[in-house]
Order: sequence, then C-alpha cells, then structure tokens
Amino acid sequence: MLVIVLENAPPRLRGRLAVWLLEVRAGVYVGNYSARTREMIWEQVIGDIGEGDAVMVWSRPNESGFDFRTCGKNRRMPVDIDGLKLVRFLPPEPANAPSPPTASGTSESANGN
Repeated sequence: MLVIVLENAPPRLRGRLAVWLLEVRAGVYVGNYSARTREMIWEQVIGDIGEGDAVMVWSRPNESGFDFRTCGKNRRMPVDIDGLKLVRFLPPEPANAPSPPTASGTSESANGN
C-alpha cells in the first residue's frame, strides 16, 4: 500500500499523481506499486512540490509495518531513533520576531549620522 498526502501542491503535480494513484480526498492519494514505481512517483513529487509539502507512506516489513518520507517545509520532521522512525515537531516560527539591522542602518549609526 502506498499513500501520498500533499499540501499546497501545484495543480500539475496533483494531476500527475492522479494518473498513477486514486485521489480519495483532496490531496490524499493511494495505490499499490512496486518499490521502483514508488521511487519514480516520489521523484516527481520532489521535483514539482514547489512551496508545498508532501509525505509518502508505504507498507514495509519492519517493526511499525510501514515507512515514510517527507519533503517541503513542514514542522513535522522524521527522525531515526535506534532504527525506529519517529516524528518530531519543530517549534513554530515567531510571527513578530524583530528583524536584524541592515548593513546600511548599522553603518549610519556607526558614523554618527
């Protein structure tokens, strides 16, 4: 079993995945393919994801019974701990963080202007 979930993906990628997989919900694709075909599909996701993000999950004979990959900007990042793949959450980016001073602003204050 193969599942791909897209967020903020361009329409051309969604259309391309719909050729290979069944879109059961908006941005959620399922199918059953060989490892070689799965890798080919994932390469297309990586190449066309743009500003979006994606996760691919597939069946695998390991402790958890599946494996997964991610691409794009997302707070959920995979981490391997003793052979077990888990998900860690990155802290949210502060919305009102002060911006660093610009080079021109720094030189003006240094010259006393």
